[in-house]
Amino acid sequence: MTAVLDEVQAELPAMTAPVKPAIEVDGVRKTYGPAGNQVLALSDISLRVDRGEFVCLVGASGCGKSTLLNLLAKLDKPDAGTVHRRGRIALLSQEAALFPWLTATQNVELALRLAGVPGRERRDEAHRLLRLVQLEGFGDKRPHELSGGMRQRTALARALGQRADIMLMDEPFGSLDAMTRDILHGELERLWLETGFTVLFVTHDVREAVRLGDRVDVLTSRPGRVAEEIPINLPRPRRGGDQQVAVLADQITDRLREEVARHAND
Repeated sequence: MTAVLDEVQAELPAMTAPVKPAIEVDGVRKTYGPAGNQVLALSDISLRVDRGEFVCLVGASGCGKSTLLNLLAKLDKPDAGTVHRRGRIALLSQEAALFPWLTATQNVELALRLAGVPGRERRDEAHRLLRLVQLEGFGDKRPHELSGGMRQRTALARALGQRADIMLMDEPFGSLDAMTRDILHGELERLWLETGFTVLFVTHDVREAVRLGDRVDVLTSRPGRVAEEIPINLPRPRRGGDQQVAVLADQITDRLREEVARHAND
């Protein structure tokens, strides 16, 4: 019995160990350009995103939001500091970036193939993912035959096909009309709640950030770092026109104005 108890106690530290964040950025610095004419994009930026959390980044143009996503997606490397991503990553931007010669189904199947899904399973799984994003019946259409919103849904299905644990989203709905954007907000929220993936969502639209996020992080003007973390303690589902969403969005917009004014006076 004593031996059994010793084995159980030996396992307890591992069972109670804290879960590490999905995203962890510590003291990151990033510059661009040749020596003597460099632009400092990020300076000593630190950020944590827990597993399953939906965090939105807002800031003035040029504050380094997209640069940070590129570092997290391993498209670039920091000059200093550390970047940790714990899980498989998918990156979505304003452009759906679908292969134009492939159908919607084939675009999703390609992601599944790269994720190691066996050939005999890929077609059924691609159809399932397209149904998940409300595109059943459009699998045989090529990108030019789909609306902008449909292309973004296809890109989202493809990202899910990558078996992504972390979605990095760089203004994915910025080029869409207001009605389509509102519909896709609902679709993204539904998928996030159903699957539990982690989201880091960059946007210029503060109301969009409040509509979607568990938390909104305000970045300083260039060089970018986190000026303030604002929890969004509003019940879901939310709508962009909700009074509480509008009030909080106005408060965050005022905070952004402070940052822009501070940068202008530096």
